[in-house]
Amino acid sequence: MEIVRLGWAGLELQAAGETAVIDLFQHPGRLVDFVGEPHTPLPGPSRPGTAVLALVTHLHEDHADPQAIAAALGPDGVLVRPAAAQGSALEVAGVAPTEEGLLRLGVPQRVVAPWETVEAGPFRATAVPAVDGLGDPQVSWVVEAGGLRILHAGDTLFHGSWWSIRERVGPIDIAFLPVNGPVVRLPHRRPASPLVAAMGPREAATAAHLLQAATAVPIHYDALHRAPAYVQATMPAQAFLREAAGAGVPARIVEPGAVV
Repeated sequence: MEIVRLGWAGLELQAAGETAVIDLFQHPGRLVDFVGEPHTPLPGPSRPGTAVLALVTHLHEDHADPQAIAAALGPDGVLVRPAAAQGSALEVAGVAPTEEGLLRLGVPQRVVAPWETVEAGPFRATAVPAVDGLGDPQVSWVVEAGGLRILHAGDTLFHGSWWSIRERVGPIDIAFLPVNGPVVRLPHRRPASPLVAAMGPREAATAAHLLQAATAVPIHYDALHRAPAYVQATMPAQAFLREAAGAGVPARIVEPGAVV
């Protein structure tokens, strides 16, 4: 399996001539009003219109870009995603634009629960537990193909399922983990929390250690950050490397567009 790190939290996977994408994000859209223009590139997949599988960890616009997903999927491709958020308009405000965009573009979808597995082409993807920092449904993904097993952790908070993930799905060859530890102040979540809404460097390194990952790669940093709406930790990728080294976890930075 060849893996390309796309922008922000995105990945492109290729195996046996087929393509899958995870947390594809290319069009900032209304996010610009809150966090400004992206500070790093948001490259798209190398083979648009061919993906047999698109996975999203959750429906926030920076992890589930309807326009990009629709362009990435092939004729028989499908988006696999967690359940829809429930509640009042204010409660679902963070995911409603994505739900509306997917519906408008006619993107084929399949909803899964944690520990459910789907297969498409050479890819076997298992949804595993995750916790969203703003209260919306989220999973992480364990994907296997070509003898390689990876974990993609979206922008989860630290939680207590790392041991269960390792026990149920087996050894993780590469763990892609959010590291920016953002403090978030958005209109639909008031009063704002002073605590981080996704793992920071120390939490991510601890997660990699508990997973006993062979290699860890930081994601979800640098592209989006602007006070006061979204403030990331200081130099999160570099801090993650230090924390990972201290935990005995091999780790490396992969720039957007580069092959892992």
